[in-house]
Amino acid sequence: MRPSKFQRKNRVANTIPTVSMGDIAFLLLIFFMATTIFRLDSGLQVVLPSAESTENPGRERVASIWIDRDGRISINDRFVAASDVEGIVITTILGKPDAIVALNADEHAPYGIVSDVIEALKKANAARLSFTSEREERAVPPRPSP
Repeated sequence: MRPSKFQRKNRVANTIPTVSMGDIAFLLLIFFMATTIFRLDSGLQVVLPSAESTENPGRERVASIWIDRDGRISINDRFVAASDVEGIVITTILGKPDAIVALNADEHAPYGIVSDVIEALKKANAARLSFTSEREERAVPPRPSP
């Protein structure tokens, strides 16, 4: 074979052109945003009350119920049994009609005891009830030691 004077200078590359990939992705994003239907829940229409400011009731108006992780119940720094909660709360409400019952339970408290106390509060007609909780902080991962 004789070498030819004319050699091919243009070679076809075996690659996929990706120049317009961003444009295609953007157009797909716009297409899906325009055609997606967002269904709103048609649940109950509830208008929540608003408050100008919160008031801090005095300690004498608050009946504090504490439940620890072992299931022990304390009302105003006195240990009581779960069966006595209803009577004590009724007495407190009769003595101070504007009394607020604050329920503070450990996060590891037995749920059965917490449920029993809540049922006793329902039977005692404790309408002014406050559940106390800690504000959840985001956990910050510890820094690795150098």
